[in-house]
Amino acid sequence: MIQVAVLGYGVVGSGVVEVIESNKAAVNQKAGNELNVKYILDLRDFPGDPHEAKVVHDMNVILDDPEVQIVCETMGGVKPAYEYSKKALEKGKSVCTSNKELVAKHGPELLQIAKANNCNYRFEASVGGGIPIIRPLNDCLTAEKIENITGILNGTTNYILTKMERAGADFETVLKEAQELGYAERNPEADVEGYDARRKIAILASLMMGKNVDSEKVFTEGITRITADDFVYAKAAGMTIKLLASAKPVSEDEVLAMVTPCMVSKENPLAMVNDVFNGILVTGNMLGDAMFYGKGAGKLATASAVVADVIDCARNMGRTLPCYWEDVDAKFASVDEVERSFFLRVEKSAADAVLTAFPGAKEVVVADRADAAYITAPVSEKACAEKCVALGNALLSKIRLA
Repeated sequence: MIQVAVLGYGVVGSGVVEVIESNKAAVNQKAGNELNVKYILDLRDFPGDPHEAKVVHDMNVILDDPEVQIVCETMGGVKPAYEYSKKALEKGKSVCTSNKELVAKHGPELLQIAKANNCNYRFEASVGGGIPIIRPLNDCLTAEKIENITGILNGTTNYILTKMERAGADFETVLKEAQELGYAERNPEADVEGYDARRKIAILASLMMGKNVDSEKVFTEGITRITADDFVYAKAAGMTIKLLASAKPVSEDEVLAMVTPCMVSKENPLAMVNDVFNGILVTGNMLGDAMFYGKGAGKLATASAVVADVIDCARNMGRTLPCYWEDVDAKFASVDEVERSFFLRVEKSAADAVLTAFPGAKEVVVADRADAAYITAPVSEKACAEKCVALGNALLSKIRLA
């Protein structure tokens, strides 16, 4: 029997216990051993819960118990999750986590500690919830030279943008609705400003590069400036608007990584990823495009991914599974010279200025509008930014085209 401890009995932690118990026969068969949740660490008590007798409040109870071989860290945040994960790994206990913030910040260090102690640090659930993406990058696609990863990695922002498009509503109205439905936090900053997505793309980029991609250095813009008016023009142009996170290797040690709202053609498979769903498009030099789609969050979807990692750890006791993520920092390519087309929405009085500044720009025509919109010919990020400064307050929106 393999004893398991769960750190944090919130949404994901309780889901982990539920998956192990509900699917016990299948889980044990696939693990090749019986799994048992021995401890649940939480600050709270849970009177009346069927697992209340397993709840402990002191991490040392888990660390000092040699029977515990696998720890599921579902606490979230960096403190004390980092300290607890590190100590567990140093004791030779494998750690499975859903904590993208911790993985993005300390992933390579924790992987090295796991390797030194013949155990595993697994984090499938940290990106895309229940969507398998870490394991495919680590295992299934190892023969590929990954040329690009682009994804919708945050269900909250995708829900907001989907509702804005369908209802013609503004950002603040839809955000409030998302909060009431539990899709958005009371403080939604990490989601709507793109910080959650940048942590996730940093993890994927690190696995793509084999080197550490610092999430704090990823160029990031959120969705707070997107308006219902932008969607009117997007529809007229045969497009939609999504918050896309992307990473592309420029050289063996240099990566271009961005998180920004983008206009996406309806022909792009990511345009069909709506509501709280996530989608990740991986391009390999031999395979071409591979699409990963599913629920990017949620109790049981995320918990299922954590338990899949637990099963992997149970199958490989005393052996560290390979993970190609060195504790060496990748370099970041500047976004300044990246060329792409831009959607520009301006006051009608600035129409001539746009056409002068952006030769070859094409108007997106919508009848009975007090503003005007254009799609530029490909231009560098730096040049576009400089030209837009000259438009001043007449510039109402600027959105990249995917």
